Amino acid sequence: MNDTPAGSSQPVRSSPLTDGFLDFEKPIAHMDRQLRELEQRQQAGGRDLSAEIRRIRAELLSITRKTYSRLSPWQTVQVARHPRRPLVSDYLRMIAKDFMELSGDRHFGDDRAIVTGFARLAGHKVMLVGQRKGQDTKEKIACNFGLAHPEGYRKAMLKMRLAEKFGLPVVCLIDTPGAYPGIGAEERGIAESIAVNLYEMSRLRTPIVAVVIGEGGSGGALGIGVADRLAMLEHAYYSVITPEGCAAILWRSGEAAADAADAMKLTSRELKKLSIIDEVIPEPLGGAHRDPLQAAHRLEEYLGGALRELKRVPVDKLVARRYERWRTAGAFFESPSAKKAARAAKRSTKSRTPRKKASAAAR
Repeated sequence: MNDTPAGSSQPVRSSPLTDGFLDFEKPIAHMDRQLRELEQRQQAGGRDLSAEIRRIRAELLSITRKTYSRLSPWQTVQVARHPRRPLVSDYLRMIAKDFMELSGDRHFGDDRAIVTGFARLAGHKVMLVGQRKGQDTKEKIACNFGLAHPEGYRKAMLKMRLAEKFGLPVVCLIDTPGAYPGIGAEERGIAESIAVNLYEMSRLRTPIVAVVIGEGGSGGALGIGVADRLAMLEHAYYSVITPEGCAAILWRSGEAAADAADAMKLTSRELKKLSIIDEVIPEPLGGAHRDPLQAAHRLEEYLGGALRELKRVPVDKLVARRYERWRTAGAFFESPSAKKAARAAKRSTKSRTPRKKASAAAR
């Protein structure tokens, strides 16, 4: 991993957070301020503070590494939502070449929450499909904060079929809290559009690679997530619902979001253990927002390797593997102790059940 300490100078967007630090990063923020003050004093006063600066920098590196090695699920969600975290538009700028955007769904209109187009990634010509949140306030509103409407998913499917026609692999970059839940989206068939995407992507005759780069919320993420290879950036999350939504349903309060995140197994490491995803893409120390360019290079490296591997597989075999993969997703096996407990409970239930009386004919 890149050991660039938190607070290093990077070309990222402005953030409402103080110096871009989250609440759980207060010790890191404190040391970062100390380091900056020492560097300013040395530059202004001409004093040699290099030894002290090296010590503080080493401590900063150590505490950042320690903090990020034991993030809780809720802290991971916070990192995935960091205002400075690279978005689809950032990755397009850093690693996509010759990008040509394609718009519209030929049914209703163009949804800016989903961006599609031809591109060259890691040396491969691809059809890129990504969920776009927007960078400044005006663009966020235009992109509906990454909450796609039915026309967004229909646009994505239309472009995927175009990729199939020309024999191009599809790359999907997932980053959304979910599909838009408004009345207009329901009237235009949001559930149907996502369902069609699940069905059509499962049998699309071209390689599909999907990566969760930030938030992977609910059917909004799954609508472009049926792929031959599914990966996540290290500090992204992927879940059936947002932690706040889960908390509101089960705990009747959004304040229990941290408890919901703990219970939902939504982090990349947990989903890798459950075989829901194929790969965890390491992020720079302190998160992708600390070193966007390094994060982009690691994403590009993964995409290049996955595409090279999938292109070697015959199409019929590729589609059959994809179908089987998602058909068995979520399968589980009981541990021996759980099976034993279940059998014991069954025997106990039988022993408490009164025997049936003899039939009337026997009497």
